[in-house]
Amino acid sequence: MSTTPPRLDMNLDLHDLGVAGLAARLAAGDVSSVEATQHFLARIERHGALGAFLSVNPEVSLAQARAADARLAAGERTPLLGVPLAHKDVFVTRDFPTTAGSKMLENYRSPFDATVVSRLGVSAGGAGMVTLGKLNCDEFAMGSGNENSAYQPVLNPWDTSRVPGGSSGGSAAAVAARLVPAATGTDTGGSIRQPASLTGITGIKPTYGRCSRYGMVAFASSLDQAGPMARSALDCALLLSAMAGPDPDRDSTSLELPATDYATDLIAASAPSASAKPLKGLRIGLPTQFFGAGCAPDVLAAVRGALSEFEKLGATLVDVSLPLTELSIPVYYVIAPAEASSNLSRFDGVRYGHRAAQYTDLADMYKKSRSEGFGDEATRRIMIGTYVLSHGYYDAYYLKAQKIRRLIAQDFQTAFAQCDVIAGPVSPTVAWKIGEKSDDPVASYLADIYTLSSSLAGLPGMSIPAGFGAGGMPVGLQLIGNYFKEAQLLGAAHQFQLATDWHQKAPGISA
Repeated sequence: MSTTPPRLDMNLDLHDLGVAGLAARLAAGDVSSVEATQHFLARIERHGALGAFLSVNPEVSLAQARAADARLAAGERTPLLGVPLAHKDVFVTRDFPTTAGSKMLENYRSPFDATVVSRLGVSAGGAGMVTLGKLNCDEFAMGSGNENSAYQPVLNPWDTSRVPGGSSGGSAAAVAARLVPAATGTDTGGSIRQPASLTGITGIKPTYGRCSRYGMVAFASSLDQAGPMARSALDCALLLSAMAGPDPDRDSTSLELPATDYATDLIAASAPSASAKPLKGLRIGLPTQFFGAGCAPDVLAAVRGALSEFEKLGATLVDVSLPLTELSIPVYYVIAPAEASSNLSRFDGVRYGHRAAQYTDLADMYKKSRSEGFGDEATRRIMIGTYVLSHGYYDAYYLKAQKIRRLIAQDFQTAFAQCDVIAGPVSPTVAWKIGEKSDDPVASYLADIYTLSSSLAGLPGMSIPAGFGAGGMPVGLQLIGNYFKEAQLLGAAHQFQLATDWHQKAPGISA
């Protein structure tokens, strides 16, 4: 009797495997990295109408897959070796264009890889993952619906008339539609968690500084943080273990904390029995401000149902308060645009980026290049940021916002004295129709009401699938932890996902 493992049916279930499942098949020799890469490249081409990908390079991807297969053939066994992924197009890459979703960088090619890209990739010292391409996003990561991309909006695979969330909408849609097992994203004010919620996948924003920002096109430097987006908490743990770690020579904001293995304990966990209480002793805080009239009833119902599952697993629910939650929106939309105004000043048509074809002098070149290169939302935030930093307004707006930011962070520490994890909705509604909020940017800003405060505080947070709301659209449950408590968040989420199957649901387009 042959002991050779059976070959995987490439046309049936390869794209239905998450990161952990596909990695196991690769390690067992059931499928090669080249075969997996070809399969996903074909799916990307087939579902191009979703607008999730901005660029692919099959020759580069297949070369990386062959390198991964060579390492597998040599007996190397690392958790992510040979598994395909894709990167949000704000991470610079040598082998793919980097546009940040903007015409300003339409033809930009980086001479180096971002730290996150190199740590996950097949280059020396990397985890061995194969890059399939670059994913669409709101321009310079500014948006909540992925309608601000300069190239095309991304469609939600659960209902292509709706947004997938933003700014990491391309990453979320690609994972939800099974075009890729996992993707990188960035979260400035909720841009991993909110699109993960609206598309029914899992995503985690680590503590600020946990992942290097080197090679990540900057939006708001004191807020931007990289994180993984995948099907499950286990898959995210595998990626975060490779992504995270200090980068002192290239990013002064990276934390001097050693790389952490977030996945081993999750892999060892088994599905709980009816009487098991794996989360006994875990106190989950429910902020009263997250469960008020501002949240849609269908979202609240799904979140309450998910919290009931946590109670069955042994967790205790306690009421807490985050009284400055409402101020997180004005504070964020002072601080983030101010930092964006500074960061985006480098795009002037001189060193790199778009340059106007015709101009009369240097000042005219600056004006025309920036007017042609930046879209409406980027322009709006640059103008707001320049205003709040200007003489006479700095103290009234920017400095005051920074003081309130500190008070928001203190609110969380007060709450964590009463609980271990904070939970609530990610977004006040399910995904809205494309164009529904185009004429009212403030309405789009309000979609981040439940994610902004933890970003301002620099705390880790994640979204896990928690059911469905109006129109059969996904709803995410947000879990927020104290500083450096990513392992606790991932562990709680994993136990929930062992007991439920919301994270395994897939849109019809994924077939």
